[in-house]
Amino acid sequence: MAVYTDVSNEDLCAFLGAYDLGELLTFKGIAEGVENSNFLLGTTGGNYVLTLYEKRVHPEDLPFFLGLMEHLASRGIACPLPVKAADGAVLHELCGRPAALFTFLEGLWPRRVHPFHCQELGAQLAGLHRAGSDFALERPNALSVASWRPLFEACAGRADQVCEGLAGALEQELGRLEADWPVGLPRGVIHADLFPDNVFFRDERLTGLIDFYFACNDFLAYDLAICLNAWCFEPDGAFNATKARHLLQSYGSVRPVEPAELAALPILARGAAMRFLLTRLYDWLNCPQGALVTPKDPLEYWRKLRFHQGVRGPGAYGLT
Repeated sequence: MAVYTDVSNEDLCAFLGAYDLGELLTFKGIAEGVENSNFLLGTTGGNYVLTLYEKRVHPEDLPFFLGLMEHLASRGIACPLPVKAADGAVLHELCGRPAALFTFLEGLWPRRVHPFHCQELGAQLAGLHRAGSDFALERPNALSVASWRPLFEACAGRADQVCEGLAGALEQELGRLEADWPVGLPRGVIHADLFPDNVFFRDERLTGLIDFYFACNDFLAYDLAICLNAWCFEPDGAFNATKARHLLQSYGSVRPVEPAELAALPILARGAAMRFLLTRLYDWLNCPQGALVTPKDPLEYWRKLRFHQGVRGPGAYGLT
């Protein structure tokens, strides 16, 4: 989440006139994240999140995202529900951007990840994969292996400004990923961006998943690889195999992981690290002036990638 587009009181009141939410009490931007402009609204009818979809989100993808949240919620997955306006539609326009309102989820994202967070996450992620198995719409993963080279080429000329030698190292790794990327693994709907700040907890119980704007159809185990990167490294860069074991075992208790998926985890984790390294690198080099968002450090994911390059099997992820 982030704020890229300023919304005036006049524009907001005109937009909210299409809804029956009661009197507007509070309105403030949410500065975390990097994709869309998000605001927290407090009204006499409750709390809501207003999202303005910025340029990286294609309008033709919005029916997939919004429909998926409705579908998952109907299957018992805790996620925001799009709010319908008086005309029955969930998507409207505000400040020249597609915009939607969502129900507000209670809870806080974990600033410090513990093994119990990973255990809760694993079961919920497997539940999401099972719940999405009969979702009718499909969306290819626009940030999978085929997209990484064009993204790299858009950054290569300035990559060494971030870290000397980075451009050459990334080009070499891309060649390996393109040659070794797996085929034939189980596919379905994945979240594709399930970082700690997209998962809410109350005490030790997971209460909600948010930010589905990278959701797509891809290998289910790729979602696990993304979570290994996002949840199982310590602030000092060390990999925590205990957290990984809790994540993977809890996931497997809900949706058993096939042997081919386990064998592919190291290359999938390398690919997941590359994906986020490249998008962070692009954002680092191209952050709009005046945006109320701080670009995330791409070198965090360079260090994670280097760890996965040394992994020879799933045992490194806490499994026996």
